[in-house]
Amino acid sequence: MKKMMVVVFLLFLAPLLSGCSAEPGSESWCNEMKQKSQSEWTMKEAGIFTKHCVLGNYKE
Repeated sequence: MKKMMVVVFLLFLAPLLSGCSAEPGSESWCNEMKQKSQSEWTMKEAGIFTKHCVLGNYKE
């Protein structure tokens, strides 16, 4: 029973510890992506980066 309570507690605690990332297309997200190796980018991230970061159309 005690193990089950610990598991349930950790399941609820995990999302709180994960933190929030910047919205894709925002200026802070673009800066994060510039620090990340391009080989680690997904195709979707590359498209968003091109649309918003390269062209300067940052999301608010």
